[in-house]
Amino acid sequence: MLAILATVFAALAALLHVYIFVMESVQWTQPRIWRRFGVTDQAAAETTKPMAYNQGFYNLFLAIGAVIGIVLFLAGSADPGLRAAGLALVLFCLGSMVAAALVLLTTGMKYLRPALIQGTLPLIGFVLVLFA
Repeated sequence: MLAILATVFAALAALLHVYIFVMESVQWTQPRIWRRFGVTDQAAAETTKPMAYNQGFYNLFLAIGAVIGIVLFLAGSADPGLRAAGLALVLFCLGSMVAAALVLLTTGMKYLRPALIQGTLPLIGFVLVLFA
């Protein structure tokens, strides 16, 4: 039961980071998106587009790593090596997501809400995976 809950939260964290990828790397220059990230105008969105594009891919890669880790973890019920590899990969990716949220928070309290959005699901998943 705990393993199922852990994989659900890890998968939700991965989905959230795929969504962040889409916003940063695909939709960045849309006003509803850049406003969400605190960008002040279209010119600033165009200027920061390469940075957002790059940052979005970081989020995508963490999400992919988490999903691969989940698959290996679940597939490893009969193979302890696969299970250990999946566990390590999931923990690394979720831990990196949490660390990124903490780094975001160090840039100012105005980023508390985005840091909580970005870091809560991975933190819950990380703790649950540890005990699963």
